[in-house]
Amino acid sequence: MGLPVREQLKYWGVAGIAFFVILWVLGDVLLPFVLGAAVAYFLDPVADKLEDLGCSRVLATAIITLTAILIFVVAALLVVPTLVSQTAGLISSAPQYAADFGAFLTDRFPSLLDESSTLRQSLNSVGETVQSRGGEFLNTALSSAASLINVVVLFVIVPVVSVYLLLDWDNMIARIDQLLPRDHAPIIRRLAGEIDATLASFIRGMGTVCLILGTFYAVALMGVGLQFGLVVGFIAGLVTFIPYLGSLIGGALALGLAFFQYWNGIEVVENGIVTYSTDWLRIAIVGGIFVVGQVVEGNVLTPKWVGKSVGLHPVWLIFALSVFGSIFGFVGMLVAVPLAASLGVIIRYVIERYNESLLYQGKSGLGD
Repeated sequence: MGLPVREQLKYWGVAGIAFFVILWVLGDVLLPFVLGAAVAYFLDPVADKLEDLGCSRVLATAIITLTAILIFVVAALLVVPTLVSQTAGLISSAPQYAADFGAFLTDRFPSLLDESSTLRQSLNSVGETVQSRGGEFLNTALSSAASLINVVVLFVIVPVVSVYLLLDWDNMIARIDQLLPRDHAPIIRRLAGEIDATLASFIRGMGTVCLILGTFYAVALMGVGLQFGLVVGFIAGLVTFIPYLGSLIGGALALGLAFFQYWNGIEVVENGIVTYSTDWLRIAIVGGIFVVGQVVEGNVLTPKWVGKSVGLHPVWLIFALSVFGSIFGFVGMLVAVPLAASLGVIIRYVIERYNESLLYQGKSGLGD
């Protein structure tokens, strides 16, 4: 005979409270293991594909590990130094951009903005603040990363945990399935399957979309000659997981930089007189890059890799990231998406059962 519903709720409630207490107390300690589990979950389908091609699980894990090491080495040698230098350059150039923007407004609207006006001083102050706070933010982030996520954690523990979890992933899932309460195993399997489908569509799918779009934006912007194009592409790709936000932020940042760079960027010599004109073609190309990226994302990438619906509304996702991030820090942000997906599936299941209950159907349900 199964436990009464009240007893079951008590046990599940205690388990939920224990989970959040552990997350609160051991957040920093759990970080490498959460990262390792996320990497293993992301790469498990690749290992399954290699197994289908005839590889053993050990060989599939070895191939994935060697490929990941190769990609990491290439990124560390080629991409990361450029990204860091461009980010530092963008921060240090902020005061000059603010001054140029003020000069532009002064030229166009001399009656509204002069050298001693409050607005002009505010623009200069904003630029200096971005420079000082940006550098301070980078230093704080690097020092915090050095203290909380040391080199050993980043470059040893996370890969080791990922490899071990990837190697034993199927066995762990089978073992967990054996430990499920027999009375509720079918429902738990169903909910777990829906959660997995949601996470697979969102994390794996959106991760792939972010990587493709970020690479496209970075390469295209650097190809057109935009300064800090790698940084803009990285930011746009990173925020793409929230629909439209990546294109809006990246497009606004890229167009702003393009206006500063290409405004009066063409030197024209006529009858010995040197004048300057705006390179509208390059500015239009920068805007066109994000239009193309948005079209490709909406019509090709997202339908193919994510699907029409993953069950995670953008507002729900932002709320989950904000709440778990503020309470549990960086670890909370990492677990926010899986927990948001799980809660979404459970809430939909509860609503489904409610719609089938007499509480919802009332007397009409008695006649069925």
